[in-house]
Amino acid sequence: MTKFIVPQDVMRLYKCADGPRAEVNGRFFALRDACWDDLFNDASLRERLAKSARRATETPPPRPEELLAPLGRQEVWAAGVTYWRSRTARMAESEQAADVYDRVYAAARPELFFKATPRRVAGPGEAVRIRRDAAWSVPEPELAVAVNAAGQAVGYAIGNDLSARDIEGENPLYLPQAKVYDQCCALGPCLLVSGEPLPPDTTIRLRVERGGDAAFEGSTTLAKLRRSVEELVSWLFIDQSFPDGCFLLTGAGVVPPDDFTLAPGDRIRIAIDPIGVLENHVVQETA
Repeated sequence: MTKFIVPQDVMRLYKCADGPRAEVNGRFFALRDACWDDLFNDASLRERLAKSARRATETPPPRPEELLAPLGRQEVWAAGVTYWRSRTARMAESEQAADVYDRVYAAARPELFFKATPRRVAGPGEAVRIRRDAAWSVPEPELAVAVNAAGQAVGYAIGNDLSARDIEGENPLYLPQAKVYDQCCALGPCLLVSGEPLPPDTTIRLRVERGGDAAFEGSTTLAKLRRSVEELVSWLFIDQSFPDGCFLLTGAGVVPPDDFTLAPGDRIRIAIDPIGVLENHVVQETA
């Protein structure tokens, strides 16, 4: 369930079944005549939401079942090997090409890859998928940066970059198959509207429940992220345009142990204050 934590001067934007809804310092307002993609690409979004809050009628908070993934026509991209924990995990899973991950961690140029089109993205409470041809799949809890068409970071969401580690570990060139498939990504529960970097002590928490019990728990902080958000965004926009803006997942610093794999029925819970909580359940097609 989404929890509404209300520090001062916090603005959040929710995509709901009946249209966008804004939260300004704990008060909620419907933006029914607004287009999500226009809001996403408004360089003065905070000012626009503040103005709307002054004249709009207050509404109840969105119910969990009303929430959709906070994107319209935005593509989702991702950065890899941006945490030391990710570097060591990738090196362990890919013995034949371990030095590839060591070198990209230290290199000036980051690893960036395409993750998902909007239709492949699950929203809050929806199912995420593990591949039926994979035996080792993990969640990757990440800070997702919302970037408008002008290349400006306008906010943050929680992202889950699901990964088939055995497929990528067999050969790094299989990364697109390990990363990109139906329901391979989750975003939510909202867009925290802010152009300012989140504090280094911001914590990303992951909990995977199986049969009501914790199958895995872990956490990290943004202080362990090797590259800044600004650096990652600047690399993404070199000779690339995003007319509708995009999301950039910034990498995973929480990696379950090698004997852990997701299973159908698992519940994944990722929390980042002050964004909120993203929860999804796991499904898998039978062969």
